[in-house]
Amino acid sequence: MSDSILYEFPLNERIRIFMRLERLFQEIDHFNRGTTALDSRVVMGRLIEVLTIFSRYDLRSELLKEIDRHNQVLGKLLGNPHVDQAKVTNILEALEEIGSQLYRNTGKLGQSLMEADLFKGISQRSAIPGGTCSFDLPSFHYWLEQDGAVRKEDLTQWLEPFASIRSAIQMLMSFLRSSATATTETADAGFFQKTLDHNLAFQLLRVAV
Repeated sequence: MSDSILYEFPLNERIRIFMRLERLFQEIDHFNRGTTALDSRVVMGRLIEVLTIFSRYDLRSELLKEIDRHNQVLGKLLGNPHVDQAKVTNILEALEEIGSQLYRNTGKLGQSLMEADLFKGISQRSAIPGGTCSFDLPSFHYWLEQDGAVRKEDLTQWLEPFASIRSAIQMLMSFLRSSATATTETADAGFFQKTLDHNLAFQLLRVAV
């Protein structure tokens, strides 16, 4: 067990949404390793949440804006003798590749799934506590009773369209988390306040206690 607990606080809506999706995909991975109907039920619940976020936000556009921001910042470091040029070049190439993948994804991601009767029914009934019982959604119950391999194949197919978005979020959040140097601060009587430089684009606050 770690000696400290890490808290992360997004400082704008874009990073907030990225972190919500990051957690949902982590939970999908965890339960998708299981083979029981309960595992598949949880994965479907998290996938519905992912689809809901995609229906409310233009994630592709937000990711491309964030990639462009990173490109501008890193581009200024090219030629700087105090910066590892090979590392900067590798990052820029990785950003270009993930950006190209996003550009190739035309149309609204997840729309076809949300329009499918199965997903539409689960989404509507999920708003009711315990609303996805077998008598509420017979079609969902039928799917859950299929062989684990069949359910796994379906889930893989349904999750595949989100691969590039997920890779982009993982990459950008990794860059963001490693872009600053941690400092040690003391909260006198449990209170700490610090004025930030308004000329800098702060996006994430990380506190380890």
